Amino acid sequence: MARVFVSSVVSAPAAKVWERVRDFNALPRWHPLIRDSRIEDALPSDKVGCIRNFNLQNGDNIREQLLGLSDYDMFCTYAILESPMPLDDYVATLRLTPITEGNRTFIEWTAEFSCAPEDEDDLVSGIGNNVFQGGFDALKRHFGGA
Repeated sequence: MARVFVSSVVSAPAAKVWERVRDFNALPRWHPLIRDSRIEDALPSDKVGCIRNFNLQNGDNIREQLLGLSDYDMFCTYAILESPMPLDDYVATLRLTPITEGNRTFIEWTAEFSCAPEDEDDLVSGIGNNVFQGGFDALKRHFGGA
């Protein structure tokens, strides 16, 4: 299995960052790669099992299912159901941890998936740099960081 791990620090309290990223349907509000998103079957966006159907800025469509969400532990776990990327069995977790020194947030995004060996380096790099780090950079800009 391929693995991606990206972490960063956001200069804002974890509760504020969680408020921004918690909504499973809110990607277009905080991630620059996402054009629009909707939850299928009009389910609540925090209901485990709900499916978000979203479009990237380039027009690609992705469907993901919420597998877990915890306000107490500040994480969400989801799986990709459909994607143009050549991968299978993709499961990712976005997790926030309070940093008490300076009232900041440690944020990490991890994923594991199966793919052809010749695709692994490009997928790991693209997901890590464009998706995960791109999202972190947007959060840092929003909260007044780098």
